[in-house]
Amino acid sequence: MRRRLLLLATVTLAATACGGSKQADTTTTTAVDAHGCAGVAQPPPTERNESRPTTKLDPARHYDVTFQTNCGSFTVRLDQKVSPNAAASVASLVQKQFFDHTLFHRIAVGFVIQGGDPTQTGGGGPGYTTLDRPPAGTRYVHGTVAMAKTPSQPAGTAGSQFFVVTAANAGLPPEYALLGHVTSGLAVVDRIGRLGDANQRPTDLVVIEHATLKTS
Repeated sequence: MRRRLLLLATVTLAATACGGSKQADTTTTTAVDAHGCAGVAQPPPTERNESRPTTKLDPARHYDVTFQTNCGSFTVRLDQKVSPNAAASVASLVQKQFFDHTLFHRIAVGFVIQGGDPTQTGGGGPGYTTLDRPPAGTRYVHGTVAMAKTPSQPAGTAGSQFFVVTAANAGLPPEYALLGHVTSGLAVVDRIGRLGDANQRPTDLVVIEHATLKTS
């Protein structure tokens, strides 16, 4: 069943180290199309090998990640209490511009949108994983943001690939580290979530142009 589909594409390629070099800005904004997306050049695939963060986020503070895409922006509040390791990792990757010029490579209409892979294969990551086992009874509802994993990895394993739920309830088992929830721009997420075909491939190019971290 699609609702139990593991949230990582079946193509899994081994990521090789290429240092922490940042990708050049290749996106060039043009006119907005009927779906509200600006035309951009497809960024080239890259491989990244980053260092795992050694410190956790302050549980008493709020951490918000805003993903600016060519189809609009949305903001995710990280849940560092439930998933301290994944939250600290994603915050660190944002600060390293890891997500800049990456694609939403999987769009399953009425289910999820998935991104965070600089290789564009569905099998890439930051060169390390973290582990935050989700609480029993975790539900992946509209606007939930969680981390993708392969079928062989333990529940709660996370790299850099994340998905945002566009269904009312994705019906997934509690196996995916809960990163947080969309606090603004959910309409943008839903609009992106309609840009997929029957094979869950994007029908429009959707690029994360820049991600920023705000603390309060």
